[in-house]
Amino acid sequence: MVDVLVRQVRDTSLIMGIIALVGLLLQKKSSKDVINGVVKTVVGFMIFNIGSGAMSSVVNTFMALFNAGFGITGVTTQVEIATALALDTYGTEVALTMVMGFVWNLVIAKFTKFKCIFLTGQHFLYFACVIALAFIAQGAPAWATIIIGGLALGFAGAALPSLAQPFVDKLTDNSGIAMGHFNLIGYTLAGYLGKLIGGKNGERKGKDVSELDLPGWLGLFRDFVFSVALFMVVLFYVAVIACAVRGGDAFELVKSSAGNDIWFIWPFMEGLQFAAGMSVLIYGVRQFIAEITAAFVGISEKWIPNSKPAVDCPAVFPFAPNAVIVGFVGAILGGLIATAICIATHSETIMIPAAGICFFSGGTGGVFGSIYGGAKGAFFGGMLLGFLTTLLPLILYPAFAALGIAGASFPNVDYNVFGVVIYWILGLFH
Repeated sequence: MVDVLVRQVRDTSLIMGIIALVGLLLQKKSSKDVINGVVKTVVGFMIFNIGSGAMSSVVNTFMALFNAGFGITGVTTQVEIATALALDTYGTEVALTMVMGFVWNLVIAKFTKFKCIFLTGQHFLYFACVIALAFIAQGAPAWATIIIGGLALGFAGAALPSLAQPFVDKLTDNSGIAMGHFNLIGYTLAGYLGKLIGGKNGERKGKDVSELDLPGWLGLFRDFVFSVALFMVVLFYVAVIACAVRGGDAFELVKSSAGNDIWFIWPFMEGLQFAAGMSVLIYGVRQFIAEITAAFVGISEKWIPNSKPAVDCPAVFPFAPNAVIVGFVGAILGGLIATAICIATHSETIMIPAAGICFFSGGTGGVFGSIYGGAKGAFFGGMLLGFLTTLLPLILYPAFAALGIAGASFPNVDYNVFGVVIYWILGLFH
């Protein structure tokens, strides 16, 4: 009986449902809204698990082929996969760290000069994974992981948006929003890089991005599903061709993985399967996160005046849509440069850039770089984000892999900067 209760307590979908229940009750919602919110939270997390399972299967197959074809260990910078692995083993610690992060975010915004309420809930979840894993890897007790880790997460949510706020205000003409995407250190660096490229007093050098005549087909990459599918198809074919060239056991692995499918058509379908799993996963994340976030939004609006909503990165895309595409292209190049460095230095782990991080983070880096740096700023801002999000995860990967979080990584700049600092400080008290 005790074992059954323990398993239920560690069921993250149930924990998320309880979190939503408490938040909705605190807001004195109607019984109908409470029931609806709790059910949508639990079902959303179940959908997340379905998508992560489909993606994990595809990624595991790809990594086996990549390793066999090139004789190296390749790791994708896919935060959703790493999160799914973390939740599967350390779901309770991650979920409670995330909850404490939300609470601390509100407290810090209430009583300090940092007035941002971080509303991009999925990034709170991803960041909670990184912080919890850093504590667990250093042998910290559960209470410290949840309370102190939650404090670090809440501080990051309230304070980090202020780094990029001058660029957001310039871009949006002081619209009152903040950036709620944990690449804020990277976006701020991209903004200053754009300033370095640009002229004095914010005057741009060369053409503005809006003046560039982009080929129409590049617009396809605005569709997230298409960009993910294309990138994964290309990666699969690279791995399959490498296995075919190597021959022997490597090529036998391709044929056995393809099963009854034609081996040279199978990689195309696997890439699409990954994109389908990603779509399901993101739908689930958005559903259960929306309900949990809603439990805190009402409280923050009532009790924390002058606060700013920190929203997800696509909120800035309409202000510089061409910069998004230029930044995306730059991010791919920056990511591949980081991968080449891993290979050239004979790193035991080879990080591979993922389509999603290149588009959303690289595209946003392009927007920030373009504010003062124009087209060149957009390209190099995106390249900077692509490079950092591919190379930085190498630092914490060995510690996380020892905990079973292997084959994928947490790419965002803020995750890694904070994660490394926390891991180092905890190491002093290990």
